[in-house]
Amino acid sequence: MLKTGSAALTALMLAFGTCEAMSPGPPVVQQTLAPSGPAVTVTRDGDAWTAEYRLDRDAPVWAFFRSSLISGSRKPWRLEQWRVVTPGVVLERIGNYDVLRAADGGPAPREVRIAFTPATEHLEAAYRVLVFTNGAVAGPSGQCDGFPMASPEAVVDVPTDLNGYPLEAGPAMVTWRDRNDPILFRGRRVAEATEAGANTYVLFGEADLVVGTGLTTVADPQLPAWIGDAIESFAPRVADYYLRRLGPGETDHPTIMMSWSGPTPGKTSMGGSVMPGLVVMAFEGEGVLQPSEPVLGVARWFIGHESAHFWLGQTVRYERARDAWIMEGGADLMAIRALKAIDPAWDDRAELQKEVDDCVRLADEPVAEAAGRGEHRANYACGAVFSLAAEAVQKRATGGDWFDFLKPLIDANRADGVLTRDEWLAALDQASGDPALGRDIETLLDEGSDDAAGLVAAVLARAGVPHRRDGERIVLE
Repeated sequence: MLKTGSAALTALMLAFGTCEAMSPGPPVVQQTLAPSGPAVTVTRDGDAWTAEYRLDRDAPVWAFFRSSLISGSRKPWRLEQWRVVTPGVVLERIGNYDVLRAADGGPAPREVRIAFTPATEHLEAAYRVLVFTNGAVAGPSGQCDGFPMASPEAVVDVPTDLNGYPLEAGPAMVTWRDRNDPILFRGRRVAEATEAGANTYVLFGEADLVVGTGLTTVADPQLPAWIGDAIESFAPRVADYYLRRLGPGETDHPTIMMSWSGPTPGKTSMGGSVMPGLVVMAFEGEGVLQPSEPVLGVARWFIGHESAHFWLGQTVRYERARDAWIMEGGADLMAIRALKAIDPAWDDRAELQKEVDDCVRLADEPVAEAAGRGEHRANYACGAVFSLAAEAVQKRATGGDWFDFLKPLIDANRADGVLTRDEWLAALDQASGDPALGRDIETLLDEGSDDAAGLVAAVLARAGVPHRRDGERIVLE
């Protein structure tokens, strides 16, 4: 969710060949912001890219909201791609944030010019830039947003989760333009676009745009044709299933943007994220050139998971970033149940088993703090295990399934758009009649366990999910 986002470039490592599959759930920041912020003009002129800031107040430091790290290396992506042109201004990392600061400690200049080179990086819980094979570039709109701080030392104390954190500036008013061609903004070609808090992708350059019934696709011209065909036929079926089970989602006509990084030898890579009305997917590797059942299965999985965020992540979102397990694990189980309903021959048991295996592996430390450790997968896997437990108690109570547990929570929170941890756990207690089940889940969330396998098994046993112990492994039955 990139959800919302997000979020996280959390790995969903699906075990076949050398497939690498990433699905970010970027942090969602929902708060009352000041009405004004910096103004930024992002310009492409051939191979030259610039961002020109007009800061609206004096401050020695400006920190960037979206300051995620590169997966694996855990280095700041911005420090590798951006170069400050304005003298006397430094770009560096302080605490959890990339910052611009005045080199002399005084107020930063009101006008700051930055040159940059867009590049695709796998980021932790963040929306990434997409570079297409024909030179087109799609970038997330929120990368320019920043907020002022009184000193470099003050930045150290700013938490990674900005929900509810007092900020002195609103999102940047950004203008995007290409000196040579129109840009694609919200599905339309325009000379330029200006908006604050746009929460979308902006495409510079050419890509194949196809407006269909219930779905618009924007694809890299070199993307293997079978991928686009498969998505165009499958995505509406998933959306229809979710609509029937949960009622209206955030959009009834999503856009799916697909990039292609080329047939890299020995690689099969797929990644995805979601924004309001938009699913972004990135493909790479020789393993994606030809259709196969495993690769098709992963593509469908991504559609199922990312589309789920139009309900769980967009219609309702989490209250705090530490509650990402509600959205990511819930979307995983939504996708598993939807794909099985659409294709009864699909092996849902293998996906559920992987969720349990990964949760046991990662729940030795608090799941709620996993993002800070770079272990975003814990939110997906353990969130799916908790959702599986909720489904089981719902079945025991009413004969229903995961969607029957989830729908009342979504409907009750459509107005404020927030599904809190307390609300989720209260619904679990009501369906189970066993407060100890919720307490076990809270222990995994807040403390972790030296015996993660034992505590996960206890959660499944209390909920009535059939399983057996095989040493340190929990095997679903």
